[in-house]
Amino acid sequence: MDADWRQDLDRWLAPFMEALGHKARRRMCPAYIAGLIGPGDRKSIQPMAAKAEDIGYDRLHHFIAAGVWDSAPLEAALWRQADALVGGTDGWLIVDDTALPKKGRNSVGVAPQYASALGKNANCQTMVSVTLARGEVPVMLSLRLFLPESWASDPARMERAGVPDEQRQPRTKPAIAIEEIDRLRTAGVRFGCVLADAGYGLSADFRQALSERDLTWAVGIPARQKVYPADVALVFPVAGRGRPRKRHVPDSNSVAAQTMLEGATWRRVRLLAWIIHER
Repeated sequence: MDADWRQDLDRWLAPFMEALGHKARRRMCPAYIAGLIGPGDRKSIQPMAAKAEDIGYDRLHHFIAAGVWDSAPLEAALWRQADALVGGTDGWLIVDDTALPKKGRNSVGVAPQYASALGKNANCQTMVSVTLARGEVPVMLSLRLFLPESWASDPARMERAGVPDEQRQPRTKPAIAIEEIDRLRTAGVRFGCVLADAGYGLSADFRQALSERDLTWAVGIPARQKVYPADVALVFPVAGRGRPRKRHVPDSNSVAAQTMLEGATWRRVRLLAWIIHER
């Protein structure tokens, strides 16, 4: 059984090994992946190396801690595999947060912030995740680390932690998500609709960026989010008194989303579930 499992893993990793290129990396990677998904509670380097044949701790640790390679070929291989598996016009591109609870303060991006995995504020790293899904099959395509204000405003701290120069500019989570969506579209990943929760849906810039790209999208919004009628227009009213207006204003008043939904006309839809019994 163990041999069959290892052979399946080798076949699955084949396109990614080709993208790694370097011979030593192609040897270390399967050992590390096997350690992550194999039996055992401890997923640190030492117990992984102890279970691997002919791979020492120092070499495996170097592969993880000091190895530097271009991630673009690996991402391209992942996106091709994901698109072949679940891509298409009936696919969904899901934007969300992924949190990694952490102790201490030296890991890049770690800070007290909302941890989705715990459902509360905690010391953690937060990443913007983009997942391609169809039916009941999800495939993670992208994870990008978010730098909170305590990091983005501290150049010395980022220098000590080795944050690349191009990643030191403060960016919001919605901005990171749009950047990842653009990269996936450029790579030819197919999907029919973008989904996101209210953490992203409350950002007008995020919603507008999706519409500017002619994407179909559905996002959550807070109950108190101000909304306007679909036929709202921007007008330039003439002030009767005082200084003339310098900016356009909506020709309708905004209301809270909850208020708008409570006054909407709803239609009840009845769903029938068919249960087939095999004999």
